[in-house]
Amino acid sequence: MQYTFHWDKMFSGEPALWMWEGFVTTLQISTIALICAMILGIIICIMRMVPFKPLQWLSLAYTEFFRNTPLLVQIFFWYNASHFVIPSAINEWMNDLYYWFPGPFSLLGHTFVGEWILFNVELISGVIALTVYSSAFIAEEIRAGIFSIPKNQLEASRAVGLSFLQGYRYVILPQALRIVIPPLISQALNLIKNSSLCMVIGVTDLMYMASQIESYHAIPFEAFSVALLIYLIISLVVSFCITMYNKHFMIQVMY
Repeated sequence: MQYTFHWDKMFSGEPALWMWEGFVTTLQISTIALICAMILGIIICIMRMVPFKPLQWLSLAYTEFFRNTPLLVQIFFWYNASHFVIPSAINEWMNDLYYWFPGPFSLLGHTFVGEWILFNVELISGVIALTVYSSAFIAEEIRAGIFSIPKNQLEASRAVGLSFLQGYRYVILPQALRIVIPPLISQALNLIKNSSLCMVIGVTDLMYMASQIESYHAIPFEAFSVALLIYLIISLVVSFCITMYNKHFMIQVMY
């Protein structure tokens, strides 16, 4: 049986619209997760560096747990938590607020938040899973960048009157972040590619839309080829950014 290609179907009508929606969803979930992962990664890194043992142990447990468990398992874990546990807790909390303060919450609707989470549970679960998983790697990369900064700079910042956190904020972190920008860009690329796993919980990203096109229009090779090409273009753009950064910034630092 000879396979007949139908490339024209991929660039018109419903398949083209679905692929565009999947592309937008992929960028949305990746961008939100990347921003949250950067913020959380910096916080975890600082917790690892502060001279307070409980915070150090907590951040160490966080990084080791999320770095050494499969992302797919984490996605299912957060999906089930967001689908069953979190909405129930929020609705109970909102019900309590509605009971004690019926006036303000009568206009809002005491189940609005819970219903919104249930409606967007797949997207929220995917963002949470990508955030906590990537933040563990980002925290370790930033910590490696901090270790590359001479220790006497922190001591000098303390000597001029800065606190421990101020020394990290104004002296150490700005230098460390410049050093770790290339691996952070690589981590952003990994996050974008890892977002394809969110299709297993129903996130309508590129992979999900490609599988939908396969099911409804019977053009599997064309659908997944276009999805593969889009991921390749994203990867090449990010790789180009890394190359330009290394060429125009890292060489200047060396000199």
